[in-house]
Amino acid sequence: MMIRCSRTTISIASTTLLKLRRSCFSSSSSCKIVEVGPRDGLQNESKMIVSTANKVKLIHLLTKAGCSTIEVGAFVSATWVPQMADSMEVLEAIGPPPLLPQVSYSCLVPNVRGMALAASNPHCTEVAIFASASESFSQKNINCSIAKSMERFEPVMDLAAEKAMPVRGYVSCVVGCPYEGAVDIKKVCQVSEQLLEMGCYEVSLGDTIGVGTPNQIKDLLQALQPLIPADKLAVHFHDTYGQALANILVALEQDVRTIDSSVAGLGGCPYAKGASGNVATEDVVYMLHGMGMETNIDLDALVDAGSFISNVLGKESDSKVARAMLAKRI
Repeated sequence: MMIRCSRTTISIASTTLLKLRRSCFSSSSSCKIVEVGPRDGLQNESKMIVSTANKVKLIHLLTKAGCSTIEVGAFVSATWVPQMADSMEVLEAIGPPPLLPQVSYSCLVPNVRGMALAASNPHCTEVAIFASASESFSQKNINCSIAKSMERFEPVMDLAAEKAMPVRGYVSCVVGCPYEGAVDIKKVCQVSEQLLEMGCYEVSLGDTIGVGTPNQIKDLLQALQPLIPADKLAVHFHDTYGQALANILVALEQDVRTIDSSVAGLGGCPYAKGASGNVATEDVVYMLHGMGMETNIDLDALVDAGSFISNVLGKESDSKVARAMLAKRI
């Protein structure tokens, strides 16, 4: 028995799996963290390529800390993104994700070839695809138009349905673009709706260059509300201008309960020289716990994971919370 979407099908087995993963995050007082450090974070740490063994250790530390969804790799061009060239080796080495509590290991796939690779390894339990709300960014980033990128995803979604693998969608540049400037909210709504219609179970809204402010995020989410339920939205904020936590707070007020973040704030922004990148998971978890919200994440163990990878990279953590907590341990 299948549930039919407009462009593809998603099996009931896949849908049931997602319900199990979300069961711990069903109340308004809880929040799901999608940990993107091992993929989005390390992908943008251009000064060194982290070894497979250290990536595996980081993923295991994050799993031990209670992260329920972890991006572990990407099946993208090794020429353009050498940091992710060992994604299959990482998948092989990390082993199957724990079942109790339920954990998901995700990989980014830009095309059907990447989808096939991800589906060939049972340790990968879901995949993610990405589109842009900016035409210029789409051309610069993946060398095709937004419309063409959507066409490329059709066989990806077909194969994902065949393999009963959940697919998450990313939308880049939801507030601003490094090439176009301000991005039209209507375009964000259009691309987000398309991804859901294709069969994505959730759309993550990415402020790729971190220019968004709370009022802009509120306007965007309120524009999306009549079109997409809040439980199908996530937010992915870069902290380039120090606005990420404030923007997350606005998203929470708009009933969004899934937040992407990166341990130790891994990943600089490649479009803003000297800028910090993803919001640090430690900072997000500290804020949420202080608000009385449950994440199922052990903050001390999370700080340990961030400290480990920061030492590997030979730099200080970009998490203010981690710095403060580590200072107290001395």
